[in-house]
Formats: sequence, C-alpha cells, structure tokens
Amino acid sequence: MIIRRATLLDGRIVDVRVGARIEEVADGLAARSNETVLDAAGGTLLPGLHDHHAHVRAAASALHSLAVGPPAVTTEGQLRQALSKAAPGSDGWIRAVGYHESVAGPLDRAALDAVVPHIPVRVQHRSGALWTLNSAALHGIGLADHVDGRLRSDDPGWSGAVPQRPTDLAGLSDRLVALGVTGVTDATPDLGAKDAAALTQAHRSGEFRPTLRFLAPGKKILHDDRLDLDALTAWVATQHRAGRPVAVHCVSAAQLLVTIAALRTAGSHPGDRIEHAAVVPEDNLADLAELGLTVVTQPNFVAERGDQYLTDVPEHEHQQLWRVASLRDAEVPLALSTDMPFGHFDPWAVMRAAVHRTTPSGVVLNPRECIDATTALTMFTGHPEQPARPRTIAAGEPAQLCLLSQPPAAALAELDAAMVTATIIGGEVAYRAT
Repeated sequence: MIIRRATLLDGRIVDVRVGARIEEVADGLAARSNETVLDAAGGTLLPGLHDHHAHVRAAASALHSLAVGPPAVTTEGQLRQALSKAAPGSDGWIRAVGYHESVAGPLDRAALDAVVPHIPVRVQHRSGALWTLNSAALHGIGLADHVDGRLRSDDPGWSGAVPQRPTDLAGLSDRLVALGVTGVTDATPDLGAKDAAALTQAHRSGEFRPTLRFLAPGKKILHDDRLDLDALTAWVATQHRAGRPVAVHCVSAAQLLVTIAALRTAGSHPGDRIEHAAVVPEDNLADLAELGLTVVTQPNFVAERGDQYLTDVPEHEHQQLWRVASLRDAEVPLALSTDMPFGHFDPWAVMRAAVHRTTPSGVVLNPRECIDATTALTMFTGHPEQPARPRTIAAGEPAQLCLLSQPPAAALAELDAAMVTATIIGGEVAYRAT
C-alpha cells in the first residue's frame, strides 16, 4: 500500500509505502502495479494509538452491561429504575457496572434485593475492585449465607462460579479501530496463560484487530488495608529474577510510598511501571525519576470524575491528583491510557483531559498539570514495551498507523476521534471512514 499526500506532525507532506512495516517515506513515490493507493489528501498521518493500560475482556463485557453510575445514573431513583427495567443477559444475570456511592450510598445485598429480588444481579463498583451481589446471585454461586453480598473482584473463590456470558471482542475491536487504536496493553492482574492465549488467538483470527501486550504475571494491585512492604519487596525480587519487569497499581499515596520503598530494596528493572499514580505527593516526584519508573496514568478521570474529587478530596491535596505536567518536568517517563472500561474507551478524550483538565461542571482541576496537545497525543504513540518512547513515521517502524482528515494544526486543536479516517494494522486497513 502507498499512502499519498500525508502530512506528518512536523509539517512534511510525504508518501508512505507500507507492508508489515513501513518501507519507505519520501516525496513522490511511484506506485507499483499491485499496490493499493490511499490518498491522505493532506490529512495527518500518525503512528497508531496504543492504549497502554486497559482491560480487554472487561471492556468487551461492559459494551453489553448496564451503566449504573455517573453520569448516566446519579440518584437512587434513577438506580432503582435502571435495575428494575433491566433485562438479564444470556447468562440469566443482570450485569451492571460503574456504581459509585454518590448515587445511593454503599450497596449491599439487601439494597439490591429491594429492587430486584428474584433475578441474579451483580453490580461492579466503578473502581473495579468490588462487586455487590443480590441474594439470588449469591444463592446461585453457593454463597447464600454471605453477610452483605460485597465481594472483592480479585477473589477467585467466588468469581469462578459466576456464569460466563460471551464477550463481544469483535464489537470492542470495531469500536477501538474507529478511534485510531492499533494496539492495547492488557493490564488485568489475574490474567492467566490460557486467557492470554485465547486473546492472542482472537487477534490472529481477526476477531480482535488491535495488537496485544500483557502485563500479567508482572502486574499487582495493592489495597490500602492490606499493604505489606516485605511481601511486596519479595514479589518484586521474584519477578526481577525471572527477567520480568513489574507493574504496580497505585491509586493512593500510601500505595505509592510502599511501592517506592519495595523497589528501593529489591532494585528496579528498566521496564518497571507505576499504573495510575492517581495521587503523587510532591516528594515522590524525585523518587519516581531516580528509580527510572515509567508512569502510565489516566487524566481522563479528571474529566469523568473530577467533580467527585472536588467534593471528596481535601483541597490541599488537589495538586497531587492525576499529575501529568509535573511528572514530565521531573523527567519521569510518562504515557497515557484509558483504563477502559473503568475509564471511557476514547483515547482522544484522555488527550483533551490532559490538555484542559476540566471537570464535568467546568472547573479546571489543578491547571498547573495541563500539557500541550502535541505532548498529549504522542503519549499514546509509545512502543508497547516502552510506553514513554514515541514511535515515528519512519522506515522500519511497524505499519500501525492512524490517518486523520485534518492537517496537524487543526487536528491538534480538536483532538477529536471524528477526524479518524483510516486505521492501518500490520499494513492492512482495519478501519476506513465512510
């Protein structure tokens, strides 16, 4: 394939020949007899977007799950209405996601029973860490006597008993390639070898078009009520001895402090990552840089949940939330992601949030953390194994490309997924706007 009249971010207008990799980048390339020609018409050609932290099967399941949290559901009345009208899926259960206590306080089995007493219901907290099941659901998995129906997501003792409904990987794939996404790093911590192999096969068969990378088994989620420095240090050391970098989920200052301490003791690996870094105290900026840790973060949560932060987080801590600019200023390697389905699927929305940091009500949360549009965009073009090192449009690079309808100045001003006109994966068109 030849892509003609494409504008690169640096303003050059070039032709690009691609196979499995980019073969040539030059002006006036002559098309070969068997080559398809794609006319970019001056639009911006980018390395394909890579979502550096996502949960593929959960995201595919979320496409057909009931949303029961903000912004779709914000009151107890709306929650009751949504659940009472919901139809069970093919597994006979109602699967609901995105719940937050601001809607109707902490959920338990009794609250769900009062709305849906006879159909199995499970509701996931928007953090992804907790499910609440009603009595019918608890009975179905052999936990009829459970006190409140509140079950941790990472507990295989119950989750394996839940009926499994088909996940719409093809539907998720279609949505992602239309956004210009050519690759995804799956950050599911308990993803087993069998699950990874099945997802890899889904990619090879074309069911799921974006390329895949997996953080498991080197991914760990921490919980503030179960922090154990010695255990974390030993786990890090074990992963490093096996030649694996680690990726540690840190959404609180306590989790970040313990992780930094563990890495100081166990030693760091060039590929070690901090996932989220939702709260970073000022003193820890230098620690992250010194240890060479890559941070993969999600400023989209400012745009999606920022008003709740304004209510729940003390004002003097707002400057610590979802840092971007200060991490870059401290020379911490940095990349962006969506955390789908716990964040919205759209990487362009993440970029806009990094640039503007505007909450749903219009408040700018810590404007000192805003970055420019070019920087935000390139934070989605990193190499899968090195998220903070952007890919380029150059011979030898993978032919994972995203073509926009607009030249760079307009594209950077909008940062809008509607501009995506073609997505190319492995040298083949995976999406073409109609």
